[in-house]
Amino acid sequence: MLILVLMEGVILLINPTRKDFVWYQGLRRPTWVTFFAWIPLIGLLIHACFYLSALLSWNVRNSWNLVVAYVLLLVLVEGYTWLMCRTRRLAAGTVLCLAAWSYGLIFSLLLLSISPLAAQLMLPFLLWTPIEAVITWQMRQLNPGC
Repeated sequence: MLILVLMEGVILLINPTRKDFVWYQGLRRPTWVTFFAWIPLIGLLIHACFYLSALLSWNVRNSWNLVVAYVLLLVLVEGYTWLMCRTRRLAAGTVLCLAAWSYGLIFSLLLLSISPLAAQLMLPFLLWTPIEAVITWQMRQLNPGC
């Protein structure tokens, strides 16, 4: 339960303000992004997988270092939208998005030796994040000055 509370606390603390998020919602998106309404559900799936992965890892190792590693990943993931909305710079968000993916990949590889299932639960994040980075990068081209 503590893992879930920590994760939700991070999410709540790093969410962009309503004003900042309205700015983001008003930006133009690539025409191929026809699934925009599904993105919150994708995010929810990724967060659920993070939680289950953290829980499995905790059950195997009982290590606070692992919990800190998951929280850091969550800070990077949630920080992507916050940084982008706060600075109104899509490029800044893209860089943080790719940093989160790199960290997530390394972390997932480390998780293989602890719990292969915990590592597999990182796959939705590892598959989605490059798509998110491409969307954001293309949005930068569609919204000059952002």
